[in-house]
Amino acid sequence: MDALSLPRRPRGRLSATAEAQYQERRRAFCAAILEIRARLDFAISARGWCYLLEEYGLNKGDFDAAETLINDCRKTGELPLDIAAEDGARRFSNVEVPDTETPQESALDVLSYVQQAHAYYRPVSFWTYQSRYVEMLVEKIDLKSLFEPICAEYRVPIANARGSADINSRAAMMRRFAEHEMEGRQCVLLYAGDFDPAGLRISDFLHKNLADLSRAVGWKPDNLVIDRFGLNADFIRDHGLTWINNLETGSGGRLDDPRHPDHGKAYVQDYLAEFGARKVEANALVTRAEAGRELCRRAILKYVDDGSAVEDFEAATEAMQSQMQAEVAKLLLQHIGGVS
Repeated sequence: MDALSLPRRPRGRLSATAEAQYQERRRAFCAAILEIRARLDFAISARGWCYLLEEYGLNKGDFDAAETLINDCRKTGELPLDIAAEDGARRFSNVEVPDTETPQESALDVLSYVQQAHAYYRPVSFWTYQSRYVEMLVEKIDLKSLFEPICAEYRVPIANARGSADINSRAAMMRRFAEHEMEGRQCVLLYAGDFDPAGLRISDFLHKNLADLSRAVGWKPDNLVIDRFGLNADFIRDHGLTWINNLETGSGGRLDDPRHPDHGKAYVQDYLAEFGARKVEANALVTRAEAGRELCRRAILKYVDDGSAVEDFEAATEAMQSQMQAEVAKLLLQHIGGVS
């Protein structure tokens, strides 16, 4: 693909020629995005697209403009609405979707499911054969999309923290940790986020976030292992990820500004001394998808036995599925005999 040029609409009234030229550049921009999307196997946000497009010549100073243009093209239909990942937190519930099959087609589907239902039977917990229990939080929705296949492989629950997980989500996670602790497992929370002052001290923040709910939930994170993985200085350097030249926070302030209330704190000053007033957003990992997924896998395998424990789990599951398959066959025969 040729180097990407961000189309910019000139201010003021355009001549017919200038308007046609702008629309042509806009179509080329959308075509480039669609070509890249055809090669991806995960969904990304509009911000994540900026990082991908940087690999094709988009300047990092144009990220905000590119994000705005992508969303505008989604609104006009020049790009599919789902070109950017859906925010599950805003998804509607109770949307009616009527069946389109005929009664005969639906009946065949039911019969097909009955014949294969044992393959969906999951009576055995993966964690029964593990000494640790693992969950994962990520700072950006792009990482959730990127890591989900790896987490699914090892039955690791994953969620987008979005800065701070809401109270209900935290409480549900704590209850799962409490259950596994009672069964004798060491609980582990993996976290992947931005490379900035707050991101590097996330373990302290997450621990306090959970401890705040201890009285309400009835479980304390005293023995919880919180392991930040993902972006570090070596990975950023080795993979040539993009630095953003500011320390702007989600609230709009800047930690590199002496007027910011946290500017003088040790964790900020230590970061500034080592890395300067710059950061790398977690979204940058989408440009190195294979390396990012390998990073995720290694983080999980620090705590999960991928050998005999997995084999024992799979053998136990298959044995129970075979029993269930036999029971279904027996009941079907009994029903057919009763009908006849």
